[in-house]
Amino acid sequence: MALQGPIPVTFAMVFPHGCYIVGEVEPVKDFDASAGGRFVQARDKQTGELVWQVAVMDGDPTLKPAQKTVAVKILAQVQPVPPAPMPGLPFTPVEFDGLAVTPYVNAAGRLAYSIKVREMRAPGQTTPTAPTKAPAGKDAN
Repeated sequence: MALQGPIPVTFAMVFPHGCYIVGEVEPVKDFDASAGGRFVQARDKQTGELVWQVAVMDGDPTLKPAQKTVAVKILAQVQPVPPAPMPGLPFTPVEFDGLAVTPYVNAAGRLAYSIKVREMRAPGQTTPTAPTKAPAGKDAN
């Protein structure tokens, strides 16, 4: 089979109604390496980057309450900073880039998904890209 490892998806495929931060960005513990009271942060097996986690609430109104909150893992060398809260909203809207899902069978024997992302940003913002060079003889303005 051609699919090996996490499956790339878009933000709109996973959160078509948007999502909202409902927790702090925290380091994920590597349970195998942590011992004797010593905390070791998990690293992604494919990239080697540190793994962080944030709880988000799915904006889908049809979900049952127990299905609304999910953990999103963020791969980054430094702790990601959530977008600034929006005045008048009880939760901070957020979008993610570079999403991938990994299906697995949970303890209850049901299909579940682990969500990993590369970037966290405010809705409507684009991921910063390298500046483009103007063609020869043209102004960059």
